[in-house]
Amino acid sequence: MKRKRLLRIAGCGLLALAASASWAQRDFSKVEIQSQQVADNLYMLTGAGGNIALFAGDDGAFMVDDQFAPLSDKILAAVKNITDQPLRFVVNTHWHGDHTGGNENMGNTGALIVAHENVRKRMSTEQFTKLWNRTTPPAPAGALPVITFTDATTFHWNGDDVRVQHVDPAHTDGDSIIIFKKANVIHMGDTFFNGSYPYVDLSAGGSIDGVIDNASRVLKLADDKTRIIPGHGPLSDKKGLQQYHDLMVRLRNKIKTLVDAGNTREQVIAARPTREFDEHYGQGFMKPDIWTGIVYDSLSQ
Repeated sequence: MKRKRLLRIAGCGLLALAASASWAQRDFSKVEIQSQQVADNLYMLTGAGGNIALFAGDDGAFMVDDQFAPLSDKILAAVKNITDQPLRFVVNTHWHGDHTGGNENMGNTGALIVAHENVRKRMSTEQFTKLWNRTTPPAPAGALPVITFTDATTFHWNGDDVRVQHVDPAHTDGDSIIIFKKANVIHMGDTFFNGSYPYVDLSAGGSIDGVIDNASRVLKLADDKTRIIPGHGPLSDKKGLQQYHDLMVRLRNKIKTLVDAGNTREQVIAARPTREFDEHYGQGFMKPDIWTGIVYDSLSQ
C-alpha cells in the first residue's frame, strides 16, 4: 500500500502536465513535502511533481528540480528544516513544468538556475505536445535558466564533485543526469520512472531507445552501493534500475516485432504487448494503451 501511495503521489505532477487545465487551477494546499535522507547532507524531497534532490553543506544548498510554483514556500521551508545555508543553485533535469515550475520563485531567493541549453530553448518558446493536444506557453523570463551548457558541467560544491551530464534524447532532448561522485548518488530525472511505465515526450525529442540507452549508461556508472533518485517513484539503486532497463528492453522488443510485422498502431495497441506487466507498471500516470502507442510512434519515426 505504501508503494502504491508513493506512485500515486509521483504521478500527480505529470498528470498536471497532460491535463488541459492549468496547474494554477489545481489545489496544492494539502500537498506535503516529505524529505528522505539519501546520503550525508543529501536528501530526496517529494510532494507533487518530480523528485527533488537537496545537497546541503557549508557552501550553500544545491537543488535538483523544484516541482510547481505554488509549492515553493513549502519546499523552501523543507530546505530550512535541513540547512540554514541559502539556496545557491537549482539544476533542472529537463523543461517540464512539474520539474521547473518553481524556478522563478527559487531565482527570487537568489538561487541561480542551471540547465542544458535545450531546456532554456523549450522554456522560452511555445511548446506543442501532440500526445495531449496541449500547448504550453513560454515561461516567464524569471523562470528561465541563467546558466546553460551543451554537454556537461561540474560543481565543486560542499566537498563533492557534482557532475551535470547531458544525455542523448530520452525523456526529452534536454535531459541531464546529476552525479554526486563522492556521495555515490545519481539523480536521473525523468529518464527513470521507478515502478511505472515512463512518459517519453516525443514532441520534445524523446525516444524509447534513448531511455534504454541512458539506463545502460547509468548502470555502468553505478555500483552496488549507488543510490539512484528517479524522476518519479521511490528511491532506487542499481538493482532497481537494472529491472527497469530489462523491462524496457523486453517491451520495446515485443512492440518492435509487431511494428516490423506491419501492424498498424491500433493493431499493436489491441495486441496488448504489455499485459503481463500492467498490474504493476500500468496503474499510474502512463496507462498501458497510451504507453504502447508512444513506443509505437517512437519506433516508427
